[in-house]
Amino acid sequence: MTLDTDLAEPSGHTEIPFDSALSERYLVYAMSTITARSLPDVRDGLKPVHRRLLWAMRLLKLDPASGYKKCARVVGDVIGKYHPHGDQSVYDAMVRLAQTFALRYPLVDGQGNFGNIDGDNAAAYRYTEARLTQVAIDLMDGLDENATDFRQTYNGEDEEPELFPGLFPNLLANGASGIAVGMATSIPPHNAAELINAAIALIDQPQANVLEYLSGPDFPTGGVVVDSPASIAESYATGRGSFRVRARIEKVTEKGGGWHLIVSEIPYGVQKGKLIEQIADLINDKKLPILGDVRDESAEDIRVVIEPRSRTVDADTLMESLYRLSDLEVRVPLNLNVLDARHTPRVMSLHEALSQWLEHQFIVLRRKSEHRLGKIADRLELVAGYIIAFLNLDRVIEIIRTEDEPKQVMIVEFSLTDRQAEAILNMRLRSLRRLEEMELKREQETLEKEKAELELLLSSEARQRTRMKRDLGKLLARYGQDTALGARRTTIEEAGPTREIPLEAMIDREPITVILSQRGWIRAMKGHVELASAETLKFKEGDGPLYAFHAQTTDKILLAVDNGRFYTLAADKLPGGRGFGEPVRLMIDLEGERQIVALQPASAAARLLVVASDGRGFVVKAEDVMAETRKGKQVATPRAGALLKIVRAIGAEDDAVAAIGDNRKMLVFPLSEVAELARGQGVQLQRFRDGGLSDAITFKMADGLSWPMGGESGRMRTETDLSAWRAARGAAGRMPPTGFPRDNRF
Repeated sequence: MTLDTDLAEPSGHTEIPFDSALSERYLVYAMSTITARSLPDVRDGLKPVHRRLLWAMRLLKLDPASGYKKCARVVGDVIGKYHPHGDQSVYDAMVRLAQTFALRYPLVDGQGNFGNIDGDNAAAYRYTEARLTQVAIDLMDGLDENATDFRQTYNGEDEEPELFPGLFPNLLANGASGIAVGMATSIPPHNAAELINAAIALIDQPQANVLEYLSGPDFPTGGVVVDSPASIAESYATGRGSFRVRARIEKVTEKGGGWHLIVSEIPYGVQKGKLIEQIADLINDKKLPILGDVRDESAEDIRVVIEPRSRTVDADTLMESLYRLSDLEVRVPLNLNVLDARHTPRVMSLHEALSQWLEHQFIVLRRKSEHRLGKIADRLELVAGYIIAFLNLDRVIEIIRTEDEPKQVMIVEFSLTDRQAEAILNMRLRSLRRLEEMELKREQETLEKEKAELELLLSSEARQRTRMKRDLGKLLARYGQDTALGARRTTIEEAGPTREIPLEAMIDREPITVILSQRGWIRAMKGHVELASAETLKFKEGDGPLYAFHAQTTDKILLAVDNGRFYTLAADKLPGGRGFGEPVRLMIDLEGERQIVALQPASAAARLLVVASDGRGFVVKAEDVMAETRKGKQVATPRAGALLKIVRAIGAEDDAVAAIGDNRKMLVFPLSEVAELARGQGVQLQRFRDGGLSDAITFKMADGLSWPMGGESGRMRTETDLSAWRAARGAAGRMPPTGFPRDNRF
């Protein structure tokens, strides 16, 4: 495809492929966006809009000692003289330079509403006022000393600096962010004192490890960086990575044993208002059951109060959950993509960025020294002329009074330059006193001495390094960590990744008594009531108790039915103890005719003995029978005609199995002979000539086998000598000891 060129010959147009024309023009646009809008310069850390804002404010003489001027005046000058873009975008850039929660070292001192950390916008620029901060003055130091080049503005009427020469390490101290075409930058702020110390070390040792002086980012909003030193070092070495930043949270204990959390610092870039809404949504949506309330008690300082649902909640668990589910922990990206001294965009390491900034400062030092030498030479020329005039004062006065062209006569007679002669002619009469002559000679000596020092400085790299360290030392006194502005705000404390908090940890741990009726109605009474009283609890007519046991609200309850399918119930979700409860079939998908054969609390670390009515069984881990859905999980697969009969928890020290059949024959054998499976039919535990299995249990052989004597006495009998019943797994067994219960149940 080519551009239409029917009129090409008369107008002098030529045919160009459309894709070539488009790519060429788009490349020009992309480079313009990258170099003149979105990426900061490694030398002063500023984008053009910020540089032009500060330059315009400097020309308006808005230094820290002067009064404020309307931001509308500043924005007007910027868009009219230097930056032909929208006024709102320029004002937004200016607002950010003044926000103490956005910039670690603000460059603009704002008066009025410049927005807040809640996310509220600044007032319109006709209402706000501003002036420069001392940081901005330090950043622009040297503009009057030929320390940097100037270029014409877009309309050719004025000049603007290409970059700022000041010694303040703005790029890394204040950071930067921006999205260009095909690339972006994201640099977090750092502590200026640490940067200056690292730069001083690099002067003498260019390959020094800067991380010995700089521990990590230093955000204006404080917080805690929880990355490991190795992770931080890798990010800085490559110029790419991210930092995990957490809010600063303190646990406060109340009278009576209660407690709450106080958030005093939030992560960088997080709006407090949205953060509180986010935490409130966790409460409303019941995504964090252990969270009770959140409220904002902030004034000038941040103070967000977070209350647990009850005092029994673990504080660390609540904090871990909040870090994972809210912006109390965020990742701040690092992409050290900047323009180098040749305006080429590239990603630098921390060491390279600091080194290039330092290299620029040596260029500035030499340019300022050369500029000062030129000024000294000009002044020495004039001072020499003044001294000649004083030495020949009577003759000079005579020439001025009598000659028509005194300037030319003096030039010839005293070998003066044109500038010297002009300066003598412009002298005031009051300057002709003796004291002035002495001051001129002193000034000449001082200037000659300074000139010699500057010439030595320019001729010696060692002297330049010494001078740079001295200048950085002076800057360090202003931004040291013992000052209010320079004190480190962000703490570096390594912490592990936020872990997935189990559901049990989200539930208040309280004792309950679980009761299941014969007709399948389930309920959970508060507290551990006497299990014997379960017999006297109210049930529906014709119903009665089937299972009753003590548990905790944090427990998982296992329910097994006769077809070998297992279901899992959450103890905290069981209906309350008032009334008859609810049918358990409403909670799980239970087939109509199936009978419940087991209901018990389960520990994930426990093991279970699972046996069918035909005497086949196996050992299974409790974690393998846990079901996450209403449909449950098929664990045992009894053979045709058989049903699941027994599900019992195996004690930690149990080493033997006792089984008894409907034929009243008992068998004892080692637990080790029973296979451990995740699913299946298992192995034959006991063989029966007629009938099937009646009961099975595990126990510790050394302690013997115990069973209740029956009646109301509650006495137990223990048989320790079981040698008569011991045999290999799968045997038929023999009649149980005298006194064994007639129902054939252990």
